[in-house]
Amino acid sequence: MQRHPTLIPLSHEHNRLLFVCRYLKKNAAPYEGYPLETQARFEYMVKVFQELMVPHIQKEEYLFEKCAGKHAAIDAMMLELQQEHRYISGLYSAITESVNLEEDMDRIATHLEAHIRKEEREFFTLLQEQLPDLLENLRLEK
Repeated sequence: MQRHPTLIPLSHEHNRLLFVCRYLKKNAAPYEGYPLETQARFEYMVKVFQELMVPHIQKEEYLFEKCAGKHAAIDAMMLELQQEHRYISGLYSAITESVNLEEDMDRIATHLEAHIRKEEREFFTLLQEQLPDLLENLRLEK
């Protein structure tokens, strides 16, 4: 299914975040211009979370607010996704006290990747099928 234009900016951000997930995983393949040292990967993660992830979650929360109460399955999925947002944010917040940075970055990357795939494959598809009129009148870009 082709992505609705309103959701395309979120999908583009998801693509960037999926790259970050691959980069943060243990035994990540080398990417030209990206160091593989744990501390450098951690610093990159912090930068991306501050610059991209925080505003991205805010856009999604706005989307959830606009969709709330319109369809039972969408409401249930939004609740699930919000719980995942809180869980991933909690993992990120706790990483400063990490005793095994490599493992904790891998855990964040694994959960974030699964979350993004659920949003892209399930949630966005459901939105496009069930609430096309709402998407037509919604703008998520800043």
